[in-house]
Amino acid sequence: MKRIVPTTLLLISFLGACTTYAQDYTFSQFYEQPLLRNPALAGLFTGDLRVSMSYRDQWGSVTVPFRTGSLNIEHKIPVGSAHDLITIASQMSMDAAGDIRLKRTQILPSLSFHKSLSADNDTYLTAAFQGGPVNSQFDATQLKMGDQFRGGSFDPSNPTAQPITSNKYSYWDVNAGLSFSSSLKNKTNFYIAVGMSHITTPTIRSVTGDVPGFLRPKIILNAGINAPSGERGHITAFTDFMVQNGNRQLLSGLMYGINVVEYDNGDPDIFYVGAFMRWGDALIPVVKMGFNHVSVGLSYDINISKLKVVSNWRGGLELSIVYRDFLKIRNSTLDKLRCTKF
Repeated sequence: MKRIVPTTLLLISFLGACTTYAQDYTFSQFYEQPLLRNPALAGLFTGDLRVSMSYRDQWGSVTVPFRTGSLNIEHKIPVGSAHDLITIASQMSMDAAGDIRLKRTQILPSLSFHKSLSADNDTYLTAAFQGGPVNSQFDATQLKMGDQFRGGSFDPSNPTAQPITSNKYSYWDVNAGLSFSSSLKNKTNFYIAVGMSHITTPTIRSVTGDVPGFLRPKIILNAGINAPSGERGHITAFTDFMVQNGNRQLLSGLMYGINVVEYDNGDPDIFYVGAFMRWGDALIPVVKMGFNHVSVGLSYDINISKLKVVSNWRGGLELSIVYRDFLKIRNSTLDKLRCTKF
């Protein structure tokens, strides 16, 4: 996690190295941003179109807030005469961090192919690739270098000997993944997936020059299950495990949903409540409400890391909004007997 002693110097080290998993976007409601988790998770929903939006405001109790926004768009299309599908998608996100206004923007188009493995149930093997530009910049006028301090106090008139060659950098990122999804007779849906991010180990141009190979590949394991519970209940669980440059992170948890209002045609209104854990970092209570084609989720991080001494257990507030539906077009998955769903 990010510390504030001092915040500016830490952000400089982020620019110069970018080696830790903390540099990748992480949402507490990670299950609502499938393309950030693994491009092979695109298309695992009922419908032709899914639009997922998330906004996170973190560490406002400690320093200048770290704000992250993300948008996923997925369009699923039947191909061939069987039950095969493709998903055309894109993941767009922007992060703003700390008092030097470090910003990073990425636009990553994605293409997935879902191969049907069974004529009797929804069983698919999915292969996906994702790639696109990543841009970052910061406000160099807000930097406070160690050699600008005199007698323990910062003196902006004291020039620094630290070379600042640029206040921005950019690179191309490539990710890929495989997933297996299926449905059981009791209407239980599940998936397992494996993926790799930063396959090309891109070179980062930092404030002190080029830093080749510092954005190391990341291995991701994903799993999810959605199962009925009683006449009106649902249990949904997700887990992600990530390994990058010797760092590890595990996110997992579950939600229980109950049908509040049921309709003759269309999905019921469902209220969910649950909790997730970013192990060693935060406990995350979650509430979510699904209204037919739209769902809204709200979560809050309760910080349990060593930073809780400064944060007073406070972490970040997060909001997610998801829309999914069938398109009233000729080539729709609604015309198929089956489609991938979760």
